[in-house]
Order: sequence, then structure tokens, then C-alpha cells
Amino acid sequence: MNTEQITILVLLLLVTLLAVLLVLNRRRKRREEFVPMDDLEGHEFEFYCADLLQGSGFHDVTVTRGSGDYGADILCEKDGVTYAVQCKTYSSPIGVFAVQQAAAGRDYYDRMVGAVMTNQYYTKNAETAAKKLKILLWDRSDIERMEENAGR
Repeated sequence: MNTEQITILVLLLLVTLLAVLLVLNRRRKRREEFVPMDDLEGHEFEFYCADLLQGSGFHDVTVTRGSGDYGADILCEKDGVTYAVQCKTYSSPIGVFAVQQAAAGRDYYDRMVGAVMTNQYYTKNAETAAKKLKILLWDRSDIERMEENAGR
């Protein structure tokens, strides 16, 4: 390798490093600033919901890993009752699959209650499945109430 090739390689590495740092800084700022729930990405929304749950009196609030979470994005407890919560940030109503994921997460993590939190509302089929599977549904209105109680 000659000097010119090494210089180009070093410059490419520096540009790549700068790009990575800019992305990380953007994510850090989004966590520090108030961002409307509709503008949050999936994993950001999970942490947002975890903060809301903690502000609503839940404790031992833990966000599970991003993928392979077995149907539960958040594990928490309140008043001696354990919860497995599935979070969905979508631009359309939430269907049955999210309810099924919450039921699977509840059973996998051996929790008493399964729930789904979303920035949207639920389809009729999702509501029917939730009643049958005994899954709590927290929709946009519920989250907005939690936000108000948390002073956001």
C-alpha cells in the first residue's frame, strides 16, 4: 500500500467514525428531550413506556432485549402483581398478533398479567382476543393519561 492509499483509508475510517458518533449523539439527545410518542422508534418507545409505567407506580421495571424477547418488551410489578408488557408503536390500529405476543410473554416469563401498550387503538378482533386471553389493552388514551400524571 502506498502513502496515498493509506491516507484515503484513514480518511474513510475517520468519516465512518464521525457518522457513527453523530448517530449515537442523535439517539442520546432523543432520550434526553421530550419526543412525541408517534416519533419514537420501536426500542425508544419501549423505554418511553417503561418510564411511564415507573411514573405510574410500577417498580422493578425492566426493558427486555430488543429482539427475541418472547413477546414481552417490559417486565414490571405493581401492588404484588407481575406484568409482561408488549409495546407497539404503529401508524394504524393494533391487531390480534400483538395480543398473542403479550399472552406468550406473560406465560414465558411466568407473569400474572399480560398487557399491550400502543400509541394507537385496537381492532375489534384484538379486543375480542384480549378478553378471551385475559390481556390488558392500554391504548393511546391510556398512555396520554399516564403522560399527564407524569407531568409530560
